[in-house]
Amino acid sequence: MLRSLTQVVGQVVRSGLAEVRLIKHAPVTSVVICKNMSSAKFGLSKKLIGTEKNIWVEFGKLATECKALNLGQGFPDFKPPEHVLEALETCARSGNFSLSQYTRSYGHPRLVNALAKVNSPLIGREIDPMTQVLVSVGAYGALFCTIQGLLNPGDEVIIIEPFFDCYEPMVRVAGGTPRFVALKPKSSGESSSSGDFTLDPKELESQFNEKTKLIILNTPNNPLGKVFLREELEMVAALCKKYDVVCVADEVYEWMTYPGHKHIKIASLPGMWERTLTIGSAGKTFSATGWKLGWTVGPEHLMSTVMTMHVNCNYTCPTILQEAVAIGFEKELSRLDSPDCYFRALPAELLPKRDMLAKTLKELGMTPIIPEGGYFIMTDVSKFSAPDDGSGDPKDFQFVRWMTREKKLAAIPPSAFYSKEHKFMAEKYIRFCFIKEDSTLEKAAKILQEWKASL
Repeated sequence: MLRSLTQVVGQVVRSGLAEVRLIKHAPVTSVVICKNMSSAKFGLSKKLIGTEKNIWVEFGKLATECKALNLGQGFPDFKPPEHVLEALETCARSGNFSLSQYTRSYGHPRLVNALAKVNSPLIGREIDPMTQVLVSVGAYGALFCTIQGLLNPGDEVIIIEPFFDCYEPMVRVAGGTPRFVALKPKSSGESSSSGDFTLDPKELESQFNEKTKLIILNTPNNPLGKVFLREELEMVAALCKKYDVVCVADEVYEWMTYPGHKHIKIASLPGMWERTLTIGSAGKTFSATGWKLGWTVGPEHLMSTVMTMHVNCNYTCPTILQEAVAIGFEKELSRLDSPDCYFRALPAELLPKRDMLAKTLKELGMTPIIPEGGYFIMTDVSKFSAPDDGSGDPKDFQFVRWMTREKKLAAIPPSAFYSKEHKFMAEKYIRFCFIKEDSTLEKAAKILQEWKASL
């Protein structure tokens, strides 16, 4: 054992792996691996090859570098509700030392109890908070633990397109094989509503076989904003039961639906509780995406696999955040039928924002697809063009890069939400996020109006 790293600054130390040179960088000492270490031996794990690129990294960085107005990544530019912030402050200043220490691995007791109370009437059964609810590091963590906990190499997973971009790499890293089925517009003409996009029952069933273990269903859908109808959910449910498949229901936008549309939990349908894992998000529910708390709700025989992965991955989540979110849910539970309930107030606040952005896009000559839920809007930009940037990437990638640089307005290319074979389906669209302050959307409108004037 070396008595001190500083005693060997400048020396060369031999180890069983390679030659290591220790160099002092005050106030710490860095260990620099010398050139004779094999780069091939210590390269990226084979299971991660193909997952290196990430649209959030690329387009978030581009928006920052270009000082563009960011309507790309889906996060609010306003605060969470006051009572949730007050709960966090109260927890932080309380004399309860336990709120700054580890809590129960599978979820802080107060939060899992609140989640059970919220979800029980929506699913139509009494949920056991201790065995049928798991709190994870965001919905991202919930999806990861679900997929890793259930899949074996060779298992197949049906993914409905467009899909949140993490689904495919998570399945592949777990050794699974994704099978893709796309939502397609009912007619060949211009689609103006997310409800125009549907699944072909025969095409969907053709992807089921004896190897199929999971189907991932996102409703309301990101990026399309489609809220699946009861009859569509019943079709998916029937196939799950016929082929003995588990449904992973990503329902993080469950509270954000607009007039004429209602979110239905597929776990509430006959025979589906036993084969559904429902994913939720505190970040989406309370407009606090940086808090990174999510959850999975489901039957004990499935939850045990997710919990096993979680305890060996993250072990637990921040206690103080879980306590604050629990208090937030308790507040909303006390006023569910009131317009003041955040579950009602947020979509009511988002509706005029959606309509305002859609109106501006139409005035520019774009064709927006009006979402039934969520806080994203896809718009057809096929009447516009951007120069080829030589990347070989889909047209929407190139268009968003050009728009971010030249128009100082950032969006997301939705072909990132499709498989390689189906990216062409989204190349004529871009995705905007409208969970923003009115002032932000007004700035976007000004950019779009100036763009129109320059045509």
